[in-house]
Amino acid sequence: MKPVRTTIIWDWNGTLLDDVTICIEAINAMLAERRLRVLTREMYREVFTFPVIDYYRQVGFDFEKENWETVAMDFMNRYFDKLIQSNLFADAEPVLEFFDQLGYRQLILSAMEQQSLTVSVMGKGIGRYFQRIVGIGNHYAAGKLGNGHAMIDEHSFAADSTWFIGDTLHDADIARELGCRCLLVANGHQDRKRLYQAGVPVLNSLMELKSFFTN
Repeated sequence: MKPVRTTIIWDWNGTLLDDVTICIEAINAMLAERRLRVLTREMYREVFTFPVIDYYRQVGFDFEKENWETVAMDFMNRYFDKLIQSNLFADAEPVLEFFDQLGYRQLILSAMEQQSLTVSVMGKGIGRYFQRIVGIGNHYAAGKLGNGHAMIDEHSFAADSTWFIGDTLHDADIARELGCRCLLVANGHQDRKRLYQAGVPVLNSLMELKSFFTN
């Protein structure tokens, strides 16, 4: 067994899995049906946020006229219809292998529903890299922080020697709440300009993690 040098907690969507395009396609179909302005990729990365209900409101949904849970499930149905079209970022598996060879323990903490997350990760053939794959209990993208605390408690590893790697300000907030170090990668659901607000290192791609951790 390789000695564990430290721990890396990965976000999934937009960090290892490149699902930005299908998210835009799904939300744009819903916006078009309501005769609301559709989003370009640049616009989407400027407005996407957590909690996701705030993002829906920002792009024009009126939850005094519509039920939030119905809208959220409509999006998720469209998303999962398209999920097979999404691939890992090209440098995801080489970077996972890099950390594995160096003896890093790796886990996934995601706002995706647990069963869907497990199927998605395993379907990409990379499940062997992760000690745990942790999602949430429903499709409404809530509960990630609580799961993070439970993960750390269950595995008894020191948060201050753990890196959380994600693609959103929400990931940085979770890392801060957990007491973890944080790195953000600016090729997912939020753009570089927004990620700089977190005050943590922001990289252009996963491949840059190799030099960051080597140096």
